[in-house]
Amino acid sequence: MSKPEFFITPGFGEKALDLLYYSQAVRVDNRVEISGQGGWNDDFEIPESLVEEVEQAFRNVERTLETAGAGWEHVIHVNSYHVGGFPPEVNETMTRLYRHYMPKHSPIWTQTGVEALGLPMMRVEIRVTAIIA
Repeated sequence: MSKPEFFITPGFGEKALDLLYYSQAVRVDNRVEISGQGGWNDDFEIPESLVEEVEQAFRNVERTLETAGAGWEHVIHVNSYHVGGFPPEVNETMTRLYRHYMPKHSPIWTQTGVEALGLPMMRVEIRVTAIIA
């Protein structure tokens, strides 16, 4: 087993490291694990629209995977955390984005309702595992 290599996503990842002292991703051999990604921009601002927040979270997952040398095509498992239950737009948006970002495979998925996330205004957080073949 090789030594873990940690990655910081440029922009929001640098701020998270400075403020909270954590990395956005770790790679060990061909396995990449990422920290949960919210629908924030580089200033940790969250869109008012739940759909836009989920879409931005997917873009942040993509940015973080790229930082560690992976992409959506390598994702095998998704954990998603949701505040406020599961209104129809949650599954509709998640499913649409799965089909967009992973058109050639369907990952395994664990979806969990939670009371709160890392920032008070967050309603979604997405964490993935990727295997680079």
